[in-house]
Amino acid sequence: MSLLSFESGYSVRTLKRHFHQYLSKPPMLSVFPSEKVNLIIDGTYFSNDLCLILYRDNTIKFTQLYRLTDGEWFEELAEDLSNLLQLGVQIESITCDGHKALLKAIRHVCPEITIQRCVIHIQRMCRIWLSRKPKSEAGRDLRRIVSGIHLIQNTIQRDYWIVDLVKWHDTYKGYINQKSINPLTGRYWFTHKMVRRSFMVIKKALPEMFQYLYNDRIPNSTNGLESFFGHLKGHLNIHRGLSGKHRKQFIQWYLYFKNKR
Repeated sequence: MSLLSFESGYSVRTLKRHFHQYLSKPPMLSVFPSEKVNLIIDGTYFSNDLCLILYRDNTIKFTQLYRLTDGEWFEELAEDLSNLLQLGVQIESITCDGHKALLKAIRHVCPEITIQRCVIHIQRMCRIWLSRKPKSEAGRDLRRIVSGIHLIQNTIQRDYWIVDLVKWHDTYKGYINQKSINPLTGRYWFTHKMVRRSFMVIKKALPEMFQYLYNDRIPNSTNGLESFFGHLKGHLNIHRGLSGKHRKQFIQWYLYFKNKR
């Protein structure tokens, strides 16, 4: 700010006043009504429980809608989807990370729309749960299978991958269903919960994991938005002194200028 003050001839106080006036009037985004929109929906969190949820048209790289809130809630997500439909956005597919509230909202508002689960998110979470070097043979074999998800580019590769997964389950179903029991309370838990959790996530997501193979307009991951969020946070970190209110306004201006580009 001192350098800008020196170069512009304005005092730091005057510059701050101008910047604050500018930030205080963020423009509204304009929805771009179009057919066969392939949305990527994802949220990211900032400090003080600030959550930004973006509804981004993957084809034209355009943010159709956003919400600044404190979490990913069903009521808000359902309202946003309803508003998009009413404003003329004809959604063909939605790619998302599988957040329960979002899946519930999609199935409630637009159940006919194709859902594509983010394969990179599934892969990443399974790798975290299985760890880099699983101790069990079941964990090592499942990690090998999980590591190939992002390489699937056609239905033949998908079918071979599913066969590999089914064989894994036939081999280790007794292992992942093994239970440990507390003799005092009678309560039980799955002994190998991380391996079981990884498999169950894949099993539940499987019907919605490979929609992109039938429509090349459908993105198979939310990586595009994660990169977008990374750039936004990088720019925001340069202005770490902004108040909470001004941080929100900065984000609104950022989204506006990104759409203009």
